[in-house]
Amino acid sequence: MKLGIVVADFNEGITSLMLAAAQAEAKRRKAECVIAHVPGAFELPLAVQRMLSCKEVGAVVVLGAIIKGETSHDEVIAKSVANALMELMLRFDTPVTLSIIGPDVTWDQATKRAEPYAQHGVEAALAMVKQ
Repeated sequence: MKLGIVVADFNEGITSLMLAAAQAEAKRRKAECVIAHVPGAFELPLAVQRMLSCKEVGAVVVLGAIIKGETSHDEVIAKSVANALMELMLRFDTPVTLSIIGPDVTWDQATKRAEPYAQHGVEAALAMVKQ
């Protein structure tokens, strides 16, 4: 079984920390990773769908950071992405963990949450595979 990791490169200063933490946690748990990068959070569901289509992938960890701006755009994106990922998880009957920071967070808040969110995403994905 391979663990898929899909990471949004937007807010790369945060998501690169998340990816490093996820890879370290997967290695610690002896899980082989397949990694895909997408431009931003909105593109995450398509990459997850493609990864779930690969029978070798037993779970997918989704990494992203959606930072609060001057409008409610962060809320719209976060809700849309979360709903799409939930639908994919149920349709493929394969664990997809939501390690996306936001909405309504600042850069500093997201930076502090980056590593624990990623680590918990890997932990949850591997736990669900055992179910």
